[in-house]
Amino acid sequence: MATRSTRRRTTKAAARHHRHGSGRCLKILRELSAYIDDELSGTICEEIRRHLGACPNCEDFVASLRQTVALCRNVPAPHLSAIDRARMREAILQAATAR
Repeated sequence: MATRSTRRRTTKAAARHHRHGSGRCLKILRELSAYIDDELSGTICEEIRRHLGACPNCEDFVASLRQTVALCRNVPAPHLSAIDRARMREAILQAATAR
């Protein structure tokens, strides 16, 4: 089995030939939640694994997403009052409409 540093060197070498302009990364990012939850077919999972091997940015993003999901599953959600929830909802709506 390859060590993490060996995989990084291999990934960085592959990244020199990787092009983000094709929109491939965006397609991969749209599938990541289902990929992490193991909800995709084997063919699609293999395609994503090949992409991750050639794209260190996407590989790092997946690692970060896995850590975030694990933290969310292991840490209870804080109790928010009705006022806090309403303020949070309003802030999200304002941020979404400001774009």
